[in-house]
Amino acid sequence: MKRRDFIKLSAGLGATMAATTPLSSAFAQTKMVLKASDVHPLGYPTVEAVVRMGKKLEAATNGRLTIQMFPSMQLGGEKEMIEQAQLGALQIARISVGAVGPVVDDVNVFNMPFVFRNSKHMEKVIDGEIGDELLAKISATEKTGLIALCWMNAGSRNVYNNKRPIRTIADLKGLKVRMMGNPLFVDTMNALGGNGVALGFDQVFSSMQTGVVDGAENNPPSFIAQNHYQVAKYFTMTEHLIIPELLVFSRISWQKLSPEDQALIKKLSKEAQAEQRVLWYEAENVAIEKMKAAGTEIITDIDKKPFQDAVKPVWDKYGAKYAAMVKRIEAVN
Repeated sequence: MKRRDFIKLSAGLGATMAATTPLSSAFAQTKMVLKASDVHPLGYPTVEAVVRMGKKLEAATNGRLTIQMFPSMQLGGEKEMIEQAQLGALQIARISVGAVGPVVDDVNVFNMPFVFRNSKHMEKVIDGEIGDELLAKISATEKTGLIALCWMNAGSRNVYNNKRPIRTIADLKGLKVRMMGNPLFVDTMNALGGNGVALGFDQVFSSMQTGVVDGAENNPPSFIAQNHYQVAKYFTMTEHLIIPELLVFSRISWQKLSPEDQALIKKLSKEAQAEQRVLWYEAENVAIEKMKAAGTEIITDIDKKPFQDAVKPVWDKYGAKYAAMVKRIEAVN
């Protein structure tokens, strides 16, 4: 090849690269796969709601933004998920309010025992001014490293164990019951007469198998989804806690999104909140039927008043600072 032809060819290639590189670079910067995680399996209401949200996001952005779901604790328990989100290694996580309470104290009001009259009362609270206020407070607290997108239903938490049916406070005495890692929850179980043991959710099954704990407390769909019915025969509808859950976004990753993308994700999150609620009640009914079929003894004939009275020390210890918020919660009809 003659020298002048080589120079022409080089110049042509350079012009082509100059023309295409910025486009490729821009595409690479805008196309993003958002990693999402949950401790529950595919099909579980919270997981399904986020999967559906991902499909809407992909459609709305012509594939520029997509969500890749990692269910079933593939990326660890809630503690590990929060840590990864804080580092930006994970974008979306469904976590318990209990995990945020130690950092954003105001949220702990939802963690108080018997603070809600029932699940419908809880829904009206999270759908309204109080719910939006607390989401904003979590997002504004830099220490969390998280942006709170929306609330999700988790039903009521109920005590289950492998020793005996729980019908009275006396029946709980001496039982080691797994609680989420928040001192408030451990104190609640201790006030009810059991021995509260803080353990990660991913450790519950093996801990009941080996006798580290005698039982745990959770909602029916989780009881079935995590196969806890295989190691716990008795399930009592104590409904001592009715705690909504959170869908959160990594703050580091959030700051890389355009305001338009942030607004779109917030909009789709609110839609996911509504969709998950419908899925939740369907899953609850299915779970209870599966529990019955598996031979789980479901105890519903209990007087809740002694249980409510028993947690007074917890309210005395933690409740004073939430007095104004509790009044607002009680006023929601």
